[in-house]
Amino acid sequence: MVQYAVALKDGDWTVFRDGVPVAGQLSRSAAVQMAKDLAFEAEERGESVELLLQGYYGELSRRVTGGSED
Repeated sequence: MVQYAVALKDGDWTVFRDGVPVAGQLSRSAAVQMAKDLAFEAEERGESVELLLQGYYGELSRRVTGGSED
């Protein structure tokens, strides 16, 4: 399973893959779109994906999708 997350880090929205920053200094909408695109690409490769998105007020949404557990 691969994990993508969008979180506020040092005052900027950052996209993480498995806990490692892959892009920063983004608007929240750009970071969310990037994370969704990366998650879609991973699903297309047959991977399971966990997508974590931090909201403006710190709330967290989580979605697990795709892949096969063979």
